[in-house]
Amino acid sequence: MPLQVGPYTLSPIETGRFALDGGAMFGVVPKTLWSRTNPPDELNRIPMALRALLIQDGEKNILVDTGMGEKYDEKMRSIYKLDNSQFTLLDSLKAKGLAAEDITHVIQTHLHFDHAGGLVTQSADGKLTPTFPNAKVYVQNENLKWARNPTEKDRASYLKQDWEAIVTEGMLEELDGPGEIFPGIDLMIFNGHTRAQQLVRVHGGEHNVFFCADLMPTKAHIAFPFVMAYDNFPLTTLEEKKKLVPQMFEEKWLLFFEHDPESALTRIESTPKGFKAGEALAF
Repeated sequence: MPLQVGPYTLSPIETGRFALDGGAMFGVVPKTLWSRTNPPDELNRIPMALRALLIQDGEKNILVDTGMGEKYDEKMRSIYKLDNSQFTLLDSLKAKGLAAEDITHVIQTHLHFDHAGGLVTQSADGKLTPTFPNAKVYVQNENLKWARNPTEKDRASYLKQDWEAIVTEGMLEELDGPGEIFPGIDLMIFNGHTRAQQLVRVHGGEHNVFFCADLMPTKAHIAFPFVMAYDNFPLTTLEEKKKLVPQMFEEKWLLFFEHDPESALTRIESTPKGFKAGEALAF
């Protein structure tokens, strides 16, 4: 069942599955701890979802992030254990009665390949074209600048092929800072993982739904010490979580996880040992 938040209907869109190194996903947290909730495979990779969010109001069909897409060779697919056997972006949209042409807006949290790869589709002759030809694509201008000149730490995560066609076609709209992008849909800016990651909060009635993206990629990352080694500025991530998580708990926000392999939606619980994810909630 979709979730109704004010005038908006929210639905998870599964685009595939992949895997990343567990040690990199949990930073300084020992494997003896993180492996309890996120068991790794023989190559130390943990399973992860590629889950987008569809927001609809009868006129707009808004996607938050687009997954990895399917334009990868066998080497790349093997490294990241990319699996589209059960889910693809377009098939999941089709199950909601939508074609690619029906998407009106795409909000990219940031331009890492596992979030923005689905922006373009590769044809049989190798040409990359926009997946959603009628959509306006939103990204923070600071993140675009970072993506064009990344550090050695995250250079492998920013692939120009993911957004070059979007820029060429004039579909990209650069934003500058936080604020309301549509009524009841706010963008919040976070700088720990990468510069200017824009995370979506949909609010209305009794609900606040927060798209966690890579601030908290899985439910295990609610705990303050669980910060990714992938983050460019891990101490910034820690401070961002310390500021936001208590508010989420007090105000009973719903957290939408992009990468958790099991839970798409949960609330936060407070325990004597700190904050953690509550039970998985159904849409």
